[in-house]
Amino acid sequence: MKEERYDVVVVGASNAGGMAAGAARQKGAKVLVIDKESTVDYLYRNTIASVNSSAQKQAGIKIDKRELVEFLSAFAQDNVNQKLLWKWANESGEALDWLEENILEPNGDHLYVEADAKYETLINKAFPTGNEVTSDDKSWDRGWGRYMIKELKNMGVDFAWKTKLEHLITDSQNKIIGLEVRDEDTSKVRKIYVNKGVVICTGGYGNNLALMQKWAPTLLKKNTFGQGPRDDGSGQIAAMEVGAARDEEPASIIFDRGAVPVGTNIIDFYINDWQSHQFVLGSYPLLKVNLRGERFFNESAPYQFAMNSLMHQPGHLEVMIWNEKTMDNLKQFHTLGCSRLGWPGIFDTDGEKKLLKKFLELGYVQQADSIEELAEKMNLPKDTLINTVKKYNEMCQKGEDTEFGKEAYRLFPVDGAPYYAVTLGGILLATLDGVRVNDSMNVLDENCNPIKGLYAAGNCAGGFFWGSYPDRVPGLTASHAITFGRLAGLNVVSEN
Repeated sequence: MKEERYDVVVVGASNAGGMAAGAARQKGAKVLVIDKESTVDYLYRNTIASVNSSAQKQAGIKIDKRELVEFLSAFAQDNVNQKLLWKWANESGEALDWLEENILEPNGDHLYVEADAKYETLINKAFPTGNEVTSDDKSWDRGWGRYMIKELKNMGVDFAWKTKLEHLITDSQNKIIGLEVRDEDTSKVRKIYVNKGVVICTGGYGNNLALMQKWAPTLLKKNTFGQGPRDDGSGQIAAMEVGAARDEEPASIIFDRGAVPVGTNIIDFYINDWQSHQFVLGSYPLLKVNLRGERFFNESAPYQFAMNSLMHQPGHLEVMIWNEKTMDNLKQFHTLGCSRLGWPGIFDTDGEKKLLKKFLELGYVQQADSIEELAEKMNLPKDTLINTVKKYNEMCQKGEDTEFGKEAYRLFPVDGAPYYAVTLGGILLATLDGVRVNDSMNVLDENCNPIKGLYAAGNCAGGFFWGSYPDRVPGLTASHAITFGRLAGLNVVSEN
């Protein structure tokens, strides 16, 4: 049987993998991409961060690299590799330019940027990093991943779909010389050999409960849903089998908009699928209380901070309370990223109202003519909730949050029927702790020495995030994958 051999094999065909394959192929390598799915078009992200992309320069957007890197380092309490932060800040613009010139523009798309990602307070410091993939400056092109796959094929990259990494193959010096893969349809295992190396772009482990319990058990208390059913951690496990070190503390990206039925016990509730369980309004800084009807934090904070705060509250869930008047005044809250009102957010006012109607029909959102009735429907202590809403409305009237310091422009009273409420937990988009890499994306062993021929990018590569995701830097996870995927592809070919 003829030996199957390539210069480079990329494991995982989405954001990081696509960029790695393109970069390696442009340097003349013979490249194979394997993926356990039959397609990954839908996985390519629409908001991608950068510093100094051509689109940003054309829009006159200037970002201070030092300020941004210091922010990211402080956000993670320095539990990161600062070289990786600087590498991203210095290389992300070029990576997005390559993406725009080679993939998007030939297919009628381009990058659009927004300049208004600025907030007033320390907890809400933000940066205008987002580049939106669009053809009309009015909506995202949610299917641009198909252009990536098409252009890679045109470049001469080979693909093997429904093919899963089982193990890496090493020589006597622990250099990666190949990999064992399994056909997902036939279960047949075969070996593929490499001249240069393997790039793993296999994502996180949010759909592997055993790994969740081992590496990040608190995520099962913070999240009601997961949206990464392909994230089984297999790429990280394969790397660890050949000596790769990994982050010792978890990192994740969580959205605070996982609507659940009244009375849900979060300890017994975790669903991971491709369905959208996102009640996007949950990311607005409206009045939020714990399961005892008490306000417990400043709602004007990054998405994930709510879930962190809930670890100190009974039941680890929150209840958001608002009224119909709020729905006509959403623009004043000026949220960022996908929660912002109007594009480049997901919904405009009409869209938010349609989503409200949907969740009312599902029974997740409750409607009432009084706070007393709302408390009964939400199983909240009636007197406590009445007092909480009364006090909140008084602070809104005065324009000062004397409890937790929320900005005045984000104070909106809950003072007229109909009233609404919904129980919310987290939605885990991805785990972000992974195998350790240097700033060439070469995977490291426990002694911080590179494992020859093994590279990693995307959510399976660690050292860049810690704890909570800094969503005030819109598009950062996607850019982490795009930028470092490209670097991994370039460097695996250049390795001596």
